[in-house]
Amino acid sequence: MALYYDLPVFKDVYKLTLLIYSLTKDFPKEYKYTLGQDLKKDVMVLMRSIYRANKAQNKKEYLEIFLDDFELLKLEVRLCVDMKIITIKKQAEISLLMNGIGKQITGWRNSRP
Repeated sequence: MALYYDLPVFKDVYKLTLLIYSLTKDFPKEYKYTLGQDLKKDVMVLMRSIYRANKAQNKKEYLEIFLDDFELLKLEVRLCVDMKIITIKKQAEISLLMNGIGKQITGWRNSRP
């Protein structure tokens, strides 16, 4: 079993976490402590899910939870763009990273019997 922090998907989720934390520090005050906090909390949940999936016997269960939480994070990012809190350029950067993460998690889930 590989260490969770050596997994490529964990490294990408960590990059996403750094990106989200960087973006939310510039949120308007009205959203910094609501939507901004939710984004940070939800991306941390994803990192925990990777850790738990890596150490669990039944990885599929944790990977399904990850994918569910991942969809919620995608919705929050889309809301930020629609509300013009983050730019389309930043959304593109986030989306590229998130697409790669989604593919890795789906592949990991499907590789399990």
